[in-house]
Amino acid sequence: MEIKAGGYTFDVHAAGPEDGVPVLLLHGFPQDHREFDLILPRLHGAGLRTYALDQRGYSPGARPADVADYAITKAADDAVGVLDALGIEKAHVIGHDWGAQVSWVLAAAHPERLHTLTAVSVPHPRGLAVALRNQPSQRARFAYMKIFQSPVAERILLARDGAVLRRLMRPIGPRAAMYARAMAEPGRLTGALNWYRALSGRDLAGVGTITVPTTYVWSDGDPVVGRPAALSTATWVSADYRFVALRGIGHWVPEEAPKALAEVALARIGV
Repeated sequence: MEIKAGGYTFDVHAAGPEDGVPVLLLHGFPQDHREFDLILPRLHGAGLRTYALDQRGYSPGARPADVADYAITKAADDAVGVLDALGIEKAHVIGHDWGAQVSWVLAAAHPERLHTLTAVSVPHPRGLAVALRNQPSQRARFAYMKIFQSPVAERILLARDGAVLRRLMRPIGPRAAMYARAMAEPGRLTGALNWYRALSGRDLAGVGTITVPTTYVWSDGDPVVGRPAALSTATWVSADYRFVALRGIGHWVPEEAPKALAEVALARIGV
């Protein structure tokens, strides 16, 4: 369905029992709503109604030209606007990668809109910021972001039918090619990369303590987030908190370990 919110039109993919408890799914880069496809059958079987949002830059009707319009706080406002447009007062939220960052901001700024939060791969921004300041190893893990923020990033990432994107996502097999093809759509990759270009320490420094029941899922094979940064999230959640460390899994948890993620999310949701 197409949902209008904040002056933009978002593609929202709804599925599951129409009377089910709502779950908002927020994807990361370079994926889209499809990264959650493999966990949907389990969520729907538990009676949940899912709403997978193609976020700004990904939905064709939500691609502002100004880089500043891709601030993480604005993406969190999009989520609120979509919930409002759908008539959903409160939802469970599952976010991966950039979607996890949006989830942290959303939960901190609008706790009244969340039943629970399941954040995957990327930890609470405040803890991550501390890790980046104090741990050279975590800074090294984030070195790729300078490439993504560069003016030539589009040319690099789309060269040879998206070879770099496909290599980054090699653990998810043929699905990597699916996302690489999608990024060739005019304007989509630029919108997606603008999330990196708009990244502001000021926006993330204001993310407060999370007061809704939260599970943070990290994997020990993640090349982006190290264990110290992952463990730091506990400091920033005052509600019931669970830390789940998956073994032998990389960064693409919803597609590398869909069964494990579905069970973790359902345990947090309580069904």
